[in-house]
Amino acid sequence: MTEMNIQEQIDGINRKLDLLLEEQQIQKQKRQEVEDLVKDVSIIGNDFVKSTVFELDQAGVELDGEALKSLIFRLIRNVDTINEMIEMLESASDLVRDLGPIVQQMGLDGIHKMSEFEQKGYFAFAREASQIAENVVSNFTAEDVRLLAENVVTILQTVKNLTQPDMMDALNNAVNVYKNLDPQNVQEVSLWKAFRMMNSPDMKRGIGFMLTFLKNIAQETRISRN
Repeated sequence: MTEMNIQEQIDGINRKLDLLLEEQQIQKQKRQEVEDLVKDVSIIGNDFVKSTVFELDQAGVELDGEALKSLIFRLIRNVDTINEMIEMLESASDLVRDLGPIVQQMGLDGIHKMSEFEQKGYFAFAREASQIAENVVSNFTAEDVRLLAENVVTILQTVKNLTQPDMMDALNNAVNVYKNLDPQNVQEVSLWKAFRMMNSPDMKRGIGFMLTFLKNIAQETRISRN
């Protein structure tokens, strides 16, 4: 081994030592910075604790040191749960932010639909309908409403029967006949003429219909009473 090779190895060892010393100096500097930070935090923490204890004492609040320590330990043990809760809150915040435009559009659609209902007169109809309800309340008692509830089935059945095609035709014919009559120009009829008119086939059928109708009404009334 020549003298030149030996010198190269020595130079290499020196460079490595320089790197090790530089790395050691960097690590020492970092440790010093951490120690300084810990000291600063410790001073700030002590001042904060003293200030908090003083303020609590001034407010008449007794602080249980053991309970506080237990709370701190529980917070440390459940730090993962706390992080999960924070992540859930962040996710909820992101969801609200994403839903914001959708909710806003739904609100605009709702406003447009309400405006459309207003233009079509739905709200005016509802206001007038409320007046109907007010009139009903003003003119009917609670007893009337109770009786109505008890007889609502009979009322609906009556309405159903009245709206049958044959009943509607009969009612329409009766209305047309009455509409074509002029009460001011009704011709006077003598008893003799009335007797002669009653002998006509139409009057006989009419009298037969009335008698049958009255007879059936009497039978239905007797059955319903029994």
